[in-house]
Amino acid sequence: MTNQEPIRDARKLGTPKMLVLGLQHLFAMFGATVLVPILVNSYGLPLSIQTTLLMAGLGTLLFHVLTKMKVPAFLGSSFAFLGGYAAVASLDAGKYAAMSAAEKLQYAGGGIVVAGLLYVVLSLIVRFVGVKKVMKFLPPIVTGPIVILIGLNLAPSAVSNAATCWWLALVAMAIIIVANIWGKGMIK
Repeated sequence: MTNQEPIRDARKLGTPKMLVLGLQHLFAMFGATVLVPILVNSYGLPLSIQTTLLMAGLGTLLFHVLTKMKVPAFLGSSFAFLGGYAAVASLDAGKYAAMSAAEKLQYAGGGIVVAGLLYVVLSLIVRFVGVKKVMKFLPPIVTGPIVILIGLNLAPSAVSNAATCWWLALVAMAIIIVANIWGKGMIK
């Protein structure tokens, strides 16, 4: 197996690499999964961190059962819906003026259900049309600039956060540079 070849079954990685990847997933997952309910609560919409962690865990277990443990992934919170939550929370006109945040949450939840159904429809299209045909519309020349724009949009946040603890920002940047230049295999 070469470094450029996709991994079809995570068990081929071996226990040490799986443990490192598992820790990486844990750190990435926990921050995002806990941060989403905190951000939603800041809009006055009730969302429990415990419920979010429980549902993320149950969703992940179901995912692993359905994929027969072949994909090392964790299903957690999505930041994609926070804009919708913020829009619903700020509605104060017409019939929404007298609603509490908890009542508005039902509308936001309905929007998430509709978005989930749209995801199912799109996944069925990809399933029947084929990934290769869909990827013809999304070559690296299209996806690359999108990733760059996301990074550029996040840059002001990174700079302002780095100002609060500059030594930690420098250590993180040094680790990334060293791993990128001298790292081998999975470390790179």
